[in-house]
Amino acid sequence: MLTFFSRYGQTLVIPIRYILFIFLLKCFFISVGAMEGVILDESTHQPVASAIITANGKAYRTDLKGRYHIPNTESIGVRAVGYERIFTRFQRKIYLRKFHPKALYLSAFGAANKKIMHNARHLIRTTQVNALVIDVKMDRGQIAFHSSSPVAKEIGALKAVTLPCLKDFIGELKEEDIYTIARIVCFKDTPFVRTFPYSGVKYTNGALYRDREGSYWIDPSYIKAWEYILTIAEESAKAGFDEIQFDYVRFPDKRGLRFSVKNKQSERVRIITEFLEYARSRLTPYNVFTAADIFGYVCWNDADLGIGQRVDAMAPYVDYISPMLYPSGFQVGIPGYKNPVKANYQIVKHSLDKALEKSGGSPLRYRPWLQAFRDYAFDRRNYGKKEIGEQIRASEDFGSCGWMLWNAANRYSSDGIEQ
Repeated sequence: MLTFFSRYGQTLVIPIRYILFIFLLKCFFISVGAMEGVILDESTHQPVASAIITANGKAYRTDLKGRYHIPNTESIGVRAVGYERIFTRFQRKIYLRKFHPKALYLSAFGAANKKIMHNARHLIRTTQVNALVIDVKMDRGQIAFHSSSPVAKEIGALKAVTLPCLKDFIGELKEEDIYTIARIVCFKDTPFVRTFPYSGVKYTNGALYRDREGSYWIDPSYIKAWEYILTIAEESAKAGFDEIQFDYVRFPDKRGLRFSVKNKQSERVRIITEFLEYARSRLTPYNVFTAADIFGYVCWNDADLGIGQRVDAMAPYVDYISPMLYPSGFQVGIPGYKNPVKANYQIVKHSLDKALEKSGGSPLRYRPWLQAFRDYAFDRRNYGKKEIGEQIRASEDFGSCGWMLWNAANRYSSDGIEQ
């Protein structure tokens, strides 16, 4: 028995067994209601701050000491910028392995081509490459797999299916420990606009806009199109992709256009960031990384260049930002370097430095696109060992989370990417 005195001077006698029962009951409800753990670096055993834990369809983050609290659940997903993603049963201590994707781009047609895939697998076995970026929603609006989306069927986006068994295809790559990134072209989509012309970007006279390639663009402020795009993203995540990368996540780079919102910077930036925020929420249950491709010159500008992309606005809503730092695309060079194809290292390094100044945070939040194709704008040089190596060295000196090589024809060699 324990004896207590109440505030009114009364004597209370409580059996110890009751106190013990209340204590155990409290412990039970704590254990049922929440679980506590810590995420640690596998090699250093140091805490991983801001790691993401996915449980019961919701996302939670670790604090500066790597600690987290989640509702009671049996299995969780865990990922962190600069690390792998894993799925595991709950444990008090979970260790993550550092991982920096070094990727080749493959079109949906290249990924289905035996010769091209054989070369890609060979390079993964014999060079630094450990990842692939694969088209899922292509530049002309086609979907690479048999999507269940009624919209995809209605607009004729399934006429060029190259990867019919997407889950099996990704499963085979996973067996080889290949990191997989699904490239999804967002607002450049001819089939969608042809079927729903009211959704398209227009000139001020009301005519539908077509770019230099003859493609139509969805007005990014047309919210109903978001559902279609993100349905494809969700299906890609379900198929097993490690990362969803949004390309053409912007307004067209053309003056004199009309959108359903005012064509001014604040509205353009708001639409793009709200799309990325919504995409993150839709993809939360799948524990996938998300990324957004941006123009190279966006790194250098405080304004949005008329396309709605600003690194400071976009960074909070994706895991990775991927600037397209192809030297051939820097038409007027950068300060101090007027000929970009003679300054491959400087183009990449200084652009990433400028982007980080605007967004803050860690260099690991960036993974750039690098040029692996012949120059088309200056001296027509081939991009081989020297040029590719200079770009990669700049990325690594900056501290980015890997890099990605772009060649539209999917022609790659070991030049510049040797072990």
